[in-house]
Amino acid sequence: MHQGIVKDVRDIVFSSIMYKRITAQITVQGDGIISGVKSAGEKLRELGVEAEFYVTDGDRVKAGDIVSKIIGTPKQITSAEDMAIGKMAKASGIATATSRAVELSEGKIRIVSGAWKKMPGEIKEMVREAVKNGGASFRIVDTPFMYLDKNYVRIFGGIVDTLKATKELGNICRVIQLRGETKSIREEAVEAISEGADVLMIDTGNVQDAVEVINLLNEMGIRQEKKVAFAGEIRISDIPLYSSMNIDILDIGKQIVDAPLLDMKLDVV
Repeated sequence: MHQGIVKDVRDIVFSSIMYKRITAQITVQGDGIISGVKSAGEKLRELGVEAEFYVTDGDRVKAGDIVSKIIGTPKQITSAEDMAIGKMAKASGIATATSRAVELSEGKIRIVSGAWKKMPGEIKEMVREAVKNGGASFRIVDTPFMYLDKNYVRIFGGIVDTLKATKELGNICRVIQLRGETKSIREEAVEAISEGADVLMIDTGNVQDAVEVINLLNEMGIRQEKKVAFAGEIRISDIPLYSSMNIDILDIGKQIVDAPLLDMKLDVV
């Protein structure tokens, strides 16, 4: 075999029709929320494909809906199938799961997904955009904040010293993760409150811990002054239960970022 640059096999297969104009369409095969349209459009333009989209990011679609019509050469069309669907299918799956979580919350609880931070750098932006297109946030609060997780607490040796180290930050919102590692959840919450924490993130996976902190805030007469967030193996189907417990914020990880893709297909027409 001749050594050197190996040609794309499609250059050989399509050699007799390489300039033929082909029309195809991308359709969704399930109900959901679309995300990744902007990225898909950019990728198709890079390929030199003419693309017309019938949806925008955040739109609700039903099985069989046409997402896009594309026109290009045989090689462009076969390349576009992987690239365009790859930009939308997984992102739309995440957006769909996020939207279901938001719907179940009925506006009673803030839905966030901070798990994008654990994703590979190449897809972090895709996950953040998908969460946003699903109607939720990838940030625990909308204002500038400092998130003090378990490792900050471990480094400083406790809740009190961790929060004291943030005094020079001024009025920035302070979110601290409570896991019951240094003391009981209730005792950690008391320390966090005394040192000016604004959001108490109960990251134990045990919702009764969040209820205990909420009860503490009520006893202290400061329930309206502090937010209680909860995280840890949250199931989307359980959101109505969490809402009834007066939790302010739910940080949902796996059931959003690991959501199955919204399947799509490309057909030459």
